[in-house]
Amino acid sequence: MVETEYEQIHMPLIGDDAPSFTAVTTQGQINFPEDYKGKWVILFSHPADFTPVCTTEFMTFANMQEEFREMNTELIGLSIDSVFSHIAWLKRIEEKIEYNGMKNVEVKFPLIADLKMDVAKKYGMVQPNASTTQAVRAVFIIDPEAKIRAMIYYPLSTGRNMQEIKRLVIALQKNEAEKVATPANWQPGDDVIIPAPSSMEAVKERLGNIEEGNYCLDWFLCLKKESKK
Repeated sequence: MVETEYEQIHMPLIGDDAPSFTAVTTQGQINFPEDYKGKWVILFSHPADFTPVCTTEFMTFANMQEEFREMNTELIGLSIDSVFSHIAWLKRIEEKIEYNGMKNVEVKFPLIADLKMDVAKKYGMVQPNASTTQAVRAVFIIDPEAKIRAMIYYPLSTGRNMQEIKRLVIALQKNEAEKVATPANWQPGDDVIIPAPSSMEAVKERLGNIEEGNYCLDWFLCLKKESKK
């Protein structure tokens, strides 16, 4: 049996500084994170231009771009293709593709041309057991301080759930602003979890003085009621 040696894959972890880069994109050169100071960023990779799953993803992301911008969040795409291939593909999407009620979709967010895999390797987007020439479907959610707050990896065959990515950004922003956690299957407007007390005295204080609008299922699991508006 012949063993194949692969270059060791390094990927940043949650809480790490997002690796910096300068890249050519369909919207001109970008410098990350300098060009995105004060903003949340969704950096995502896709396997290749002119592929069916990627086409549906880009149309959906482009259709949601203003929703993300209302959340102070910018999109950056990446694949191991040339900028000319990117432009040709995005023009084809805008001019000819109609999918799921979407047509004439213009992709206005930058799409990185990463032929040398410089950015993809920094983020562990190329995983040799999946492909040595295409990036997997990686998603990095990066906060305004350029810290990685969440990562999701999908195989080449499976399209992403954009509503779940949006939900995750909303949950992270809520955690940042209010220091609360979100329970299983949480949706915006659902009740949120108050951090558990970390001492016996804090437990007694919490159970003896539950704030209006809060409720406890046990000493370690208390929730805050949210408005459904």
